[in-house]
Amino acid sequence: MVSSNPAQRKLTAALNALKTLQDAGKTAIKSSDLKRIDRESLVNAGFLRLIVKGWYMSSRPGESAGDSTPWYAAIRDFIKGYCNERFGDDWYVSPEYSLILHAGATISPRQVVVHSPLGKNGLLNLPDNCSILDYKAKDFAHKEKVVVIEGIRALSLPLSLTRVPESFFLNFTQDAQIVLHQLSDASGLNRELLEGGRSLVAGRLAGALRASGRGELADDILATMRAAGYVVNETNPFTIDPPRLIYSRTQSPYVLRMRLMWQSMRETVLEYFPLEPGLPTDIEKFMNVVEEKYQTDAYHSLSIEGYRVTAELIRRVATGSWNPESNTSDVDAKNAIAAHGYWLAHNEVKVSIRSILAGSNPGAVYRTDHGSWYRKLFTPNVDAGILKPSDLAGYRADKVFIRNALHIPPSQEAVRDMMPELCDLLESEPSAAVRAVLGHFMFVYIHPYMDGNGRLGRFLMNTMLASGGYPWTVIWLEQRPQYMAALEAASSKSDIKLFAAFVAESMIVAPPLF
Repeated sequence: MVSSNPAQRKLTAALNALKTLQDAGKTAIKSSDLKRIDRESLVNAGFLRLIVKGWYMSSRPGESAGDSTPWYAAIRDFIKGYCNERFGDDWYVSPEYSLILHAGATISPRQVVVHSPLGKNGLLNLPDNCSILDYKAKDFAHKEKVVVIEGIRALSLPLSLTRVPESFFLNFTQDAQIVLHQLSDASGLNRELLEGGRSLVAGRLAGALRASGRGELADDILATMRAAGYVVNETNPFTIDPPRLIYSRTQSPYVLRMRLMWQSMRETVLEYFPLEPGLPTDIEKFMNVVEEKYQTDAYHSLSIEGYRVTAELIRRVATGSWNPESNTSDVDAKNAIAAHGYWLAHNEVKVSIRSILAGSNPGAVYRTDHGSWYRKLFTPNVDAGILKPSDLAGYRADKVFIRNALHIPPSQEAVRDMMPELCDLLESEPSAAVRAVLGHFMFVYIHPYMDGNGRLGRFLMNTMLASGGYPWTVIWLEQRPQYMAALEAASSKSDIKLFAAFVAESMIVAPPLF
């Protein structure tokens, strides 16, 4: 039944228009993409927020003006749309930002430099102190070496590496190492170096490659440049040699990033954790303690949601049942369903823990069982008709965003590479503390599901803690700000100290009674 209220009918039509744009992958909305009546209705209801004149980002009602989630969800889509509108195909981003894109970085720099012959050396101020500098490029000779990454026109990997300043290797060490490991050979670099006569850059790249464990490519560059008559002195642009990666033919920057993060973070985790108790001799006693903590754990568990206009939301607006204020009966029903799903998933997790305590490899158990945890968590939603059976199929097939985070979880395509890698890392890691802390962090970093990532991440953490005899640990509601800040520091700054310390302290300090 459609509401007879004209305002509700108008908003219903506007939401349908917005959903069509979102389904097409748009998170930054150009004014002309919507009818004026739809745009005004969506802005007034809180579903759109202004970026700059003529451009909007999707949001949701009730958000504070300082909530940065909508902006970081839309930033790359905005750069693509804005630059295509102004410059057509005659633009590309700076070598530095090009390499950040090649590296699969999940955060964007505060300022993006765009090169175009149509540029005016102007600065466009954007939300959250971000900006675009449109540099007027008099020599636009590299247009044929542009590659498109997430819709953004970037310079090719070899060209970018030969054009970035030395400071890139100091300020973006992890990104630099990732792109160096994406090179299958040195031929592309050699071509760019020879064409530009860049002997100084050749020495820097040779040093960077050798420091990253790619000595064969470093030797190739030196031999090629010297054969052409250039004098090349090898220099290492890294202040501290980055952790070595064993080269493999994987080209996924996301997998390479995971390996680097795990190597660089694991020693820090070990510094903050007490010694591993070891597997319990009395398994039943250990499992009884896990069960005793169930109610407290279930109460304090959190969830992280994404931003989407759903068909259900449109239906509720159309029938007049949508209200931006909480509906008590709806909330109660949703809570009951979530509690039932948590109980079912918790029981599955206990089965996994028993298998590990009996001697199975923790990572191998997780690889086999984690899909069942997810299905149990959301089966009650399917039974209640809130989700479709196909929603239990597995990893997400769409974008997802984390509230107030600079880090934007990688694409749904990247998830298919990253989750098997997470299982590999868990399976080969000897320390239960590292498996617990980095397992939880990386699971939330990947955000493989549309919903439930926080709950499933904490199930993973506690399963890995149990694999070393550590107690079931509750992350309590009152510490949510510290918890989220620690995860964000790890995601956006590669700083795991706060999260390692937080988990270690939470393991010792009991949560308040509820």
